[in-house]
Amino acid sequence: MTMDETDVTEPTGTEVPAYPLRPALEAVLMVADQPLDHLVLASAVGHPPAEVEVALVELARSYDDEDRGFELRQVAGGWRYSTRDAYAGAVERFVLDGQQARLTQAALETMAVVAYRQPVSRARVSAIRGVNVDGVMRTLVTRGLVAEAGTDDETGAILYATTPYFLERMGMGSLDELPDLAPFLPEMDEMDDPEGLGGTGSPEVAAVSHAPDVPEVPEAPADRKNEEEDA
Repeated sequence: MTMDETDVTEPTGTEVPAYPLRPALEAVLMVADQPLDHLVLASAVGHPPAEVEVALVELARSYDDEDRGFELRQVAGGWRYSTRDAYAGAVERFVLDGQQARLTQAALETMAVVAYRQPVSRARVSAIRGVNVDGVMRTLVTRGLVAEAGTDDETGAILYATTPYFLERMGMGSLDELPDLAPFLPEMDEMDDPEGLGGTGSPEVAAVSHAPDVPEVPEAPADRKNEEEDA
């Protein structure tokens, strides 16, 4: 069944309840993660596509007249909200301030393992840390300190490596300036696993913690078994 310009129905043939047009359009556009055309919006709000098309133009014009911090744009064949260019600087400062928030102990330790073992998979980092690092890794990727670096040839797992922003935050010109691990390696008879890397006492963590300009971190959480929640 195709949608005409006067009738809006569900795929099952039941009529879509009509909501107040403008508020309904705003509600749907607010949660959309991609541009939506007037036909999709009409199906959602229960109004004829022709009316929705006119309402979208009027909404966009009203935001411009009121000089809102956001605007409604027609892009990529659809409509979506975006920040108004005049206020981009405020958004940029907000985003950068968020990037500069202190790292948790879990994030710092995970970042240290990635720095010395890169490119490395999340599973490998989890094995070294002894905890699930999925949430922590997402935090590091979001902050631009770690990024995807291909896949493992054998397992197909995504590999991760540090970024230029990591070097900037650490005050280093290259990875060659990472502290030497040798002073932090335990004696062979003190090692609990073949590589001596288990737990928070790993040499990677100790070395990075002594590097210059390490991002300040709060005290480590008491319960480390649920570390993903403390990312």
